[in-house]
Amino acid sequence: MGTSMRERREGIAQFVTSEGSVTFGQIKAAFPDVSEMTLRTDLKALDEARRIVRTHGGARSVEFVVGTDDLLLNRTTRNVEAKVAIARKARDLVRPNTTLFLDSGSSTTTLARELEDVPALVFTNSLTCAAELARLERARCIMVGGNLNRYSMSLNGSKTVEDVGALSLDQLFLGVTSYHPAVGFACGSDEEAALKRALISRAERTVVLMDSTKVGRKSTFRICGLEEVDAVVSDGVLPEDFAKACQEAGVEVL
Repeated sequence: MGTSMRERREGIAQFVTSEGSVTFGQIKAAFPDVSEMTLRTDLKALDEARRIVRTHGGARSVEFVVGTDDLLLNRTTRNVEAKVAIARKARDLVRPNTTLFLDSGSSTTTLARELEDVPALVFTNSLTCAAELARLERARCIMVGGNLNRYSMSLNGSKTVEDVGALSLDQLFLGVTSYHPAVGFACGSDEEAALKRALISRAERTVVLMDSTKVGRKSTFRICGLEEVDAVVSDGVLPEDFAKACQEAGVEVL
């Protein structure tokens, strides 16, 4: 019985993650042999385990709510090699005595881990980035304030946007959930999207860190269009049409 319960809950978690946002009716339809009471118990348990986020009428994936990706749950197992490759390319863009901002997300956290110890001023809203930056002696790390998102371990909200408004940044390393030509770069949280837009407006150069699996997907809240960023650092296997769109928009692809 225990194995059956685990398999069922894993199935529910995968269903919610694949759909992004589902109603309770959709969950019932997907699992017709499970009672309503059992499904509600499963959703509660999955929410407590931070596999999904329960909503008033159903459930959403952690990724959908976090707006970047489900950092705490999967950052050590999802596309690890791609993230390291992206981080090392991005690291080579950092120059001494400049001002950087590391956005929240697993790719930016990997970048923080890979950064060399050179004199620089590094701002971040990510607790995991800050933890990685703590090993550096010559670089100075400053965290912007705000409300804690317990899923992404990052700070956002009006206070964060206010703090960012007082900054002048040489480079912004931006995390995104998805890119779709009809939407642009997007994420699943309105607060995350507002912060990212504020960061873009304060940066001389915006560098998007994005593995190729995020191209062609759609998220709810638009961050910006392709023409509003300066470079995309990826894993080297971007779809041909996206690479062509970057070239047409004058966006460097690394």
